[in-house]
Amino acid sequence: MTTRRTAVPADPAQLSVLTEFLREFGSAAALAPTQLGNLELALEEIFLNIAMHGSEPGVAPRVEVSLSLNTDAVTMTVEDDGPQFDPLSLPPPDVTASLADRPVGGLGVFLVRKLMDTVSYERVAGRNQLRMSKRLDGPA
Repeated sequence: MTTRRTAVPADPAQLSVLTEFLREFGSAAALAPTQLGNLELALEEIFLNIAMHGSEPGVAPRVEVSLSLNTDAVTMTVEDDGPQFDPLSLPPPDVTASLADRPVGGLGVFLVRKLMDTVSYERVAGRNQLRMSKRLDGPA
């Protein structure tokens, strides 16, 4: 199993650092462009949620991202030391409602759940830990 880790402050300006980290991992792992794109979109949604909603004003939590490759899947874990929040506890959005009737936001976690094969949340040692896996042999 190959694992790589990096950490950044939860500042939207750091998204490009994480995207480059993911692309380098994807290149080294020879991931298909569609698989890499799914991981990239999931990372963007989760990281920006932490950066925009996961802390008190003026306090940027530290976000750690780890990527693991084994023979049949890529696992991406996003951890932060912000207040406890389980994004998987949010109710699913009503995607059948008209755009005018839908609240702003709420689609990011829904999208991540659709893109990834498994998504789980834990609070570990005072940190939020969201783990997402994508099979390599399944639909890209």
